[in-house]
Amino acid sequence: MMGKSHLVISTGVTLSAMSLLGLEISLPAVAVAVVSSLLPDIDEPNSLLVRKAVPEFLLRILQVSLIGAAIYLYFAGIAAPPWNIALALLVGSVSFLPGRRLRHLVMLLIALALFAFAGAYEPWNYIAACVLVVASVVPHRGITHTLYAVAGWGALLYFVSPGMNDGGSLWIAGSLSYGLHLLADSLTQRGITPLPPLPLKLRLKLMSTGTKKGNAVEKVCVMLTLALVVYVFVLTP
Repeated sequence: MMGKSHLVISTGVTLSAMSLLGLEISLPAVAVAVVSSLLPDIDEPNSLLVRKAVPEFLLRILQVSLIGAAIYLYFAGIAAPPWNIALALLVGSVSFLPGRRLRHLVMLLIALALFAFAGAYEPWNYIAACVLVVASVVPHRGITHTLYAVAGWGALLYFVSPGMNDGGSLWIAGSLSYGLHLLADSLTQRGITPLPPLPLKLRLKLMSTGTKKGNAVEKVCVMLTLALVVYVFVLTP
């Protein structure tokens, strides 16, 4: 399912459910629901969340920086010939990696920066850094598309939210929105494996992302979500 559909469905259903249950819907809870609706696809470099977090211009900056570093290593005399040539070629060759690999590299560099320089935002900097490291090394629809990930994300939010203003409902918003993303992916032909290494597959085979039928199914799910939102937040007293 496309990222924009995940965003609407998971966020809309989550906030509607929280309202029906009488839970507080604060601005942080909305933000967490939005991020969680896209978070499972952080293991896909071309997903909506990763493309927004690591835009194309950052990849170009990284490529230029790597080429500049290769030229510097060649002329700086840090290593004697022919090792300076080998070192320059090694660094420069990284700039020609495919876009997916470059995004993984950027994610790792951002994670290192968060660990080293973002202590003022503890514990969120460590949470974000760990998520980026894991996402850059696991395959798509791997560990991030399991019930373990839902439980882990919910637990992280639960333990960091008590010290925050209006933070009591963050873990509910996050885990519910994350879980709804997985439920939406279970509609596809590929489905998900919710409890690896158990071979259990959760897939209803109703659609394939990017196909005409898949787009129709996504539109129906989005329309139903919008109808639920209107009912809960507009029509219900």
